[in-house]
Amino acid sequence: MRIETRRSRHTTSMLTDHMVCTPKYRGRVLTGEVGRECERLLREGCRELEIVVLDMAVNVDHVHLFVRYPPELSPSKMAEKLKSNSSRELRRKFPHLVRWCKDALWAPGCYHGSVGRGFDVVQNYIRAQRSDAPMSRPREDTRPERRRGRFR
Repeated sequence: MRIETRRSRHTTSMLTDHMVCTPKYRGRVLTGEVGRECERLLREGCRELEIVVLDMAVNVDHVHLFVRYPPELSPSKMAEKLKSNSSRELRRKFPHLVRWCKDALWAPGCYHGSVGRGFDVVQNYIRAQRSDAPMSRPREDTRPERRRGRFR
């Protein structure tokens, strides 16, 4: 696959990013209609910000975005705008998300991976992450057991 460069009046660029966002507490809330609406909102937000979506996968507990973005937009600003707008709209449309997490749907951070020439590797990985792709096995909870009490 060949990704074209973006040309403007004074710059020529080919900025691509592999972004992974998770709901707070890695909640498994992006299922069914919520997942479909999340994808629609993220695509709409990308279109408004002049971001080209090269590939996207919405899983129950995270979202993969592979995008080409304009040079005037930093990856952190891109994530901020996409996450805040989609969070607001999803929580407005699905009240059970507000009961689950009051302030924001998304966890505060996210993963950004700058992609150079290995576009097909990232796209194959994201395709394998799609919800309809067979999952290898559920992730085990490896967190230590929490103790009760203040000083234990």
